[in-house]
Amino acid sequence: MAESRLDTLSKAASVYGERSFDNYAQIRSVAEQVRNSLCAYLDNGQECVFLVPPQGPFMAQNYRSMAFSVTGKGFLPLEPISFGLAVNISGKGDYMRLVVTCHKEGQKMYLQVEDAEKYEIDLPLEKEALGQINENLYQHLLHWFTDRVSQYDDGQYGTSDIGFDIQRIDD
Repeated sequence: MAESRLDTLSKAASVYGERSFDNYAQIRSVAEQVRNSLCAYLDNGQECVFLVPPQGPFMAQNYRSMAFSVTGKGFLPLEPISFGLAVNISGKGDYMRLVVTCHKEGQKMYLQVEDAEKYEIDLPLEKEALGQINENLYQHLLHWFTDRVSQYDDGQYGTSDIGFDIQRIDD
């Protein structure tokens, strides 16, 4: 008996579902590794980086699956996925959210922070690549502050860019 169109469609949807879960699982794994290694890179003595939603309010805590842009979309979409990294910037309750968007191509993953340059990594993620990601994220944050101070000192700080999401979180 010939396969029905519904059976064919169901098989295609099943393969799609497997790939979308694989995409999510690999991006989540990279996000968790980046969070852990960046926190150790910045200050090995305290928890200072959290996985948070890429938009909306957040607290200084790890949001697990709620930290990813595909949360709550029902059928898991096969698309690039964003997550937020809340980085403690003051040693106190001030956090800056970096929004990272990831997409996978073959055995490579591309990470883009905000509208900055993309970083290419090989999968599985190795310690050396994590070290480079940490340095890139650190330089990205540091540059944001030093650039704004320089613009202020030079009288050119009145731009219309949106900037980062900085918020104070009271304990």
